[in-house]
Amino acid sequence: MAKFTTEEKIQIVLRYLKRNESINKVAEEVNVSPPILSGWIRLYEQFGLEAFIKSYTSYSVEFKLNVLKFMKDTGISSYDAAAIFNISSPGLIRNWRKLFETGGIDALHPKKKGRSSMKKETKTNVKKQLPVEGSLEALQAENERLRMENAYLKKLNALVQAQEKLQTKSKRK
Repeated sequence: MAKFTTEEKIQIVLRYLKRNESINKVAEEVNVSPPILSGWIRLYEQFGLEAFIKSYTSYSVEFKLNVLKFMKDTGISSYDAAAIFNISSPGLIRNWRKLFETGGIDALHPKKKGRSSMKKETKTNVKKQLPVEGSLEALQAENERLRMENAYLKKLNALVQAQEKLQTKSKRK
């Protein structure tokens, strides 16, 4: 399905209203589904030409709840509710309903967009955790550090000796 400009949508709706053709016939000729065309017609009847002017709006939680409550009270479809409240897409209302049913009111709050900022870790917490010199924890930490250093030096010594053996073997050939 192709995207239509505002002028094209208005022309299609006016064609339906002036020529007394069926929705299905007009929808088939302009290659749009009948429910979408019927939604355009409802928007035009409710708000006139201004219904097709695109407005990128973020809807408040209260507005979303009012729309959902109105739909529940009157039993209208999401297409009719979109036309009455001048919402760009009935699918948006269906998403609100699904979010509300699964997550409650909190799910209707708008989500923060974009990437989260990278927070620098401070080293003040590490300094606070250092044990007092001479305490049992400090001695255990030093002992562990010395053990690691000793193990590192042993592995380094073994690596150096292995390198020397390889060099002496290659010289003999």
